Amino acid sequence: MTRLIFLNGGSSSGKSGIARCLQAVLPDPWLVLGVDTLVDAMPASLRTSGAGIDFAPDGAVHVGEAFRAVEAAWIEGVVAMARAGARVVVDEVFLGGAASQRRWQRAAGDLPVLWVGVRCESTVAAGREVARGDRIAGMASAQAEVVHAGVRYDLEVDTTRTESLQCARAIAARVG
Repeated sequence: MTRLIFLNGGSSSGKSGIARCLQAVLPDPWLVLGVDTLVDAMPASLRTSGAGIDFAPDGAVHVGEAFRAVEAAWIEGVVAMARAGARVVVDEVFLGGAASQRRWQRAAGDLPVLWVGVRCESTVAAGREVARGDRIAGMASAQAEVVHAGVRYDLEVDTTRTESLQCARAIAARVG
């Protein structure tokens, strides 16, 4: 039985909307945790320094050693919740592409996982980014393809012209 569903996509690609819809369509309770949850939980000192995570004015994201250390603990904690019986949707942005996926794969080990690529044309994601008003302009375009580099998926969805609920139903059909 699937314990972890990973939704990987760039900023404003529609991952959070799909995650909420998954909670509505899946028969069992699923928690939604994501990289934004981790960043929001970090002290301000790690959100404003090169050692932590830095959001550049052009939308680029840079992470340092202190962020990686906190992220490693976060990954182990999320996986521990799944091992303890929770079902978790992970709303992620694999800035390191395949290397980011490998960190999660090592931690998850033999847990049943569903890997989902969430794609969206960069121009559409950029429009959503502007409409949201809580993202740095350029982040959606910068992340649209790089987050998928070398990542292997069980399923891919595209939110460019497909609603979150329809994507969630496609994902739910693959949850064992």
